[in-house]
Amino acid sequence: MTRTMFILTITSLLSLAGLAWGHGNVTPQSVNIRGLEELGEEWRDTNPYRESHPQHELAVDVGKSAYNQNCAACHGLEAKSGGIAPDLRELENGDYGDEWYKERVINGASRNGRVLMPPMANYLSQEALWAIRTWLETVSLETTGGN
Repeated sequence: MTRTMFILTITSLLSLAGLAWGHGNVTPQSVNIRGLEELGEEWRDTNPYRESHPQHELAVDVGKSAYNQNCAACHGLEAKSGGIAPDLRELENGDYGDEWYKERVINGASRNGRVLMPPMANYLSQEALWAIRTWLETVSLETTGGN
């Protein structure tokens, strides 16, 4: 291996390591929530768009689009994490999973002062974030039987 090839290889590996260890500045993308029930200012404790909700299918569609625009870069396509961030298919369906999800999207996550996930509620509406949760439930390992 030539010296130039060695330097290029090391530079490439360091660049990839930077991607794996830091999310950098992520600019949240706006989400079209037209047609979804307005939820108001106060956060709901549980997902209002579950299967019994008349707008469930719309929420799934909005959530899938919103996830792809705002979450997939870290959490992976189809919510299948590549190891950088949690695999959201493993998030429990139901109220306990809602509690964890709500806390995380409102407060974000950090470790040792390093932001792992920004507080997405600062950027996206409650409707958009519950729509993402609705879509996540359709791809969860509980729903799909672990596939």
